[in-house]
Amino acid sequence: MDPFYPLQLLADWLTYTVFGLAPASKLGSSLDFFLFDMPKVLILLAVVIFLVAIVRSFFPPEKTRKYLSHSRLYAGNVAAALLGIVTPFCSCSAVPLFIGFVESGVPLGVTFSFLVASPMINEVAVILLYGLFGWRIAALYIGSGLAIAITSGIVIGKLGLESWVEEYVYQIRMGEAADVPEQTWQERLSYATGYVKEIVGKVWPYVVVGIGVGAVMHGYIPADALARYAGPGNPFAVPVAILIGVPLYSNAAGVIPLVSVLTEKGVSMGTALAFMMAVVGLSLPEAIILRKVLKPKLIAVYFGVNAVGIMIIGYLFNAVLH
Repeated sequence: MDPFYPLQLLADWLTYTVFGLAPASKLGSSLDFFLFDMPKVLILLAVVIFLVAIVRSFFPPEKTRKYLSHSRLYAGNVAAALLGIVTPFCSCSAVPLFIGFVESGVPLGVTFSFLVASPMINEVAVILLYGLFGWRIAALYIGSGLAIAITSGIVIGKLGLESWVEEYVYQIRMGEAADVPEQTWQERLSYATGYVKEIVGKVWPYVVVGIGVGAVMHGYIPADALARYAGPGNPFAVPVAILIGVPLYSNAAGVIPLVSVLTEKGVSMGTALAFMMAVVGLSLPEAIILRKVLKPKLIAVYFGVNAVGIMIIGYLFNAVLH
């Protein structure tokens, strides 16, 4: 039995009994979608963020930096990408972390594997994909995100682009960080509870807006309207989705409800996920932040390599899940 089935019953009762809307009406369909998905997403968010916070308490930023400074070659890219999953730093943390990594002697390519994986393989995205589409899609998302992070880091490392990092980054000396004291389980649980309050408090407006837009699309946009331009029949649907996603700014909590509706309307899963990855991992605000430490040419390479990786993954998903 679906654990969220009682929420569906509640949403149906509120929409069709309390508000008296007709099940076949566009407004009724949109409201029912909204009343079911919003609490479902918020519950999933609270649970997964709590669990991830427990994991994250074992990987504070300085410990992550120290670990990566000893990583080399391809093993370093893999380790950096895996650390990126369990250390979900926001884009605001990218600049000081990048400075710390480079100053500590972490190879540039390894650093980029971390930077790609951290926002792209988002714990919120994983749990929401699992809740909406099942474990297969969630696993494919994790695997494809890791592939992009590892490959892009290796490519950037092979290109030898250290001169395209702003010179002042290499002149900074942060010194050896003090060892982070081991936390007790009580401290970890307290941290996780506070982290849930902090993150949910920040992202719930995105959840409401994202699900609201999805609800409108669910009820009012004809089933074949989006599929006509971004459906399986359009060979350029994936790059178009990426181009549309780059100028947008949102997080996974706001985008995934739209992914759900896009696929429901006939858009291929690979195309919808390419759109989501572009919004989350290739946003213009991220480029503006990274400009503080990267020269424009390196930002262009970073975006280009990631865009190609996302495009390949999009087409691969479309082929595998056809």
